[in-house]
Amino acid sequence: MRRACLLALVALSACAGPRTPAPTAAAVQAPPAWRAAQAAEAKVDAAWWQAFADPALTEVVETALARNTDLAIAAARVEEARAQYRLAEAQRLPNIVFAGGGGRQRDVSPFGTPRVQTAGQAQLSASYDADLFGRLANASAAARAALLATEAGHDSVRLAVAATAASGYVNLRALDARLAVLRDTLKAREESLYLTRRRSEAGYSPRLDLDQAEAEYRAAEQLIPVTEAAIARQENGLSVLLGDNPRTIARGRPLAEIAAPEVSAGLPSSLLRRRPDLASAEQQVVAADRALDSVRAAFLPSVQLTAAGGYVDSTLLSDPIRIYSLGGSVLQPILDSGRLKAQQGIAVARRDQAAFAYRKAALTAFREVEDALAAAEAARAQTGVLEAQRAAQAEALRLATNRYRAGYSPYYEQLDAQRGLLGADLALVQSRADRLNALIALYQSAGGGWDAPPARR
Repeated sequence: MRRACLLALVALSACAGPRTPAPTAAAVQAPPAWRAAQAAEAKVDAAWWQAFADPALTEVVETALARNTDLAIAAARVEEARAQYRLAEAQRLPNIVFAGGGGRQRDVSPFGTPRVQTAGQAQLSASYDADLFGRLANASAAARAALLATEAGHDSVRLAVAATAASGYVNLRALDARLAVLRDTLKAREESLYLTRRRSEAGYSPRLDLDQAEAEYRAAEQLIPVTEAAIARQENGLSVLLGDNPRTIARGRPLAEIAAPEVSAGLPSSLLRRRPDLASAEQQVVAADRALDSVRAAFLPSVQLTAAGGYVDSTLLSDPIRIYSLGGSVLQPILDSGRLKAQQGIAVARRDQAAFAYRKAALTAFREVEDALAAAEAARAQTGVLEAQRAAQAEALRLATNRYRAGYSPYYEQLDAQRGLLGADLALVQSRADRLNALIALYQSAGGGWDAPPARR
């Protein structure tokens, strides 16, 4: 008899078919090294934004981490996933229910006489799923992996919020620097316009020089309100990121004085362990894989054990009557018209989707690091060149101005030098902002000092 039962179980398990392996095309192999030259592996500080040495930037980032609404939503998702895990764990434990009731009733006895009684009943019942084939255990493991994925997702949102806040502050200081350049340029062009007007009125310069000087003055003047509006928009957006109403953002160091720290991207292979989004994607693969095992276990019998006991009492009885029941049941699908097969196919497809999603996340992570490394190096080199260009352009403007005042050159030489200096100043501001933003992106793409926390329950 026992041998027959074992043969029956083997036959029933064969209905699920062989376990479909994960697709080999979804495997991830880290590159041996970054395309850009990098130093050896180095630890990134979790509070990496402090490396920019600007207290106002630090305040902006830490306020965003404390009050950002996206982080609050992500934290609520973690609590939801934790409750789902507790629910899955509870399915594996016995379920105990107490039931009680009573009342007064008047009916007819078997002898045809009226009968009045006050009766009551109390009963305690328990049920337990033996889970012999791991259906509930695998479902619980899938819920736990989903919880870990959600927790890593929360950490990924936290890193993104910190990077966005830091970048938003840098862009705000870049707009401030641009506004300062425009105001200095406007002041210089106002002096040039005054000189040109005097020379024109004295007959030393043609009217054309005066018109050109005024046109250049107006060209610089009209850029100021546009930049002021951009600053207001940047402050408003940054305020919302900080979880506040639109307001003025406190400033710290000027853009040119914000430190540009050295950032190590580490080794490509270690990147897979240092980014919370990759940890989340990995746990999603685990969750989908364990969900597949749970679905496959549904092909096998489900064993339910039940027990109940209690008392029945009535005014018609001399003593309460004790009642009880013990039993069990075995549920085995025989003909479900392919429902379980379809559910298994769904689980396999979801597992494969999660595997390819992990591969995509890993490839995206490698690309983001490469992009940030290239951008940081290019911006560093460009900033050096622009600083030299700006110095040469300032000297050219000084010489052109002196030559024009002495009457040795026409006004268009000074005009051309003014335009060149403004372009160099604005390009230098943008290059400095680009370099800082590239370093922030590198911190984010390298994981921002994140370490996988121990498993939380």
